[in-house]
Amino acid sequence: MNRTIKEATVKRFHDDSHDQLRQHLADLVAAYNFARRLKTLRGLTPYEAICKAWTDDPSRFTNDPHHQIPGPNI
Repeated sequence: MNRTIKEATVKRFHDDSHDQLRQHLADLVAAYNFARRLKTLRGLTPYEAICKAWTDDPSRFTNDPHHQIPGPNI
């Protein structure tokens, strides 16, 4: 993970301040964790596992997980 962070941020971008670097790292880690396929979820991403659980038993959820996807504000 350290190598992934270093190659994706420090070596590719020049940040003007520490706050900008922190924000960039937070965005990268969130995207990495959101899209990573996990063995414990049988190769699904966490979001895919939540959507699968929702289709199997929607009564366990109070909201539709598909409504949580950020989209364009048009």
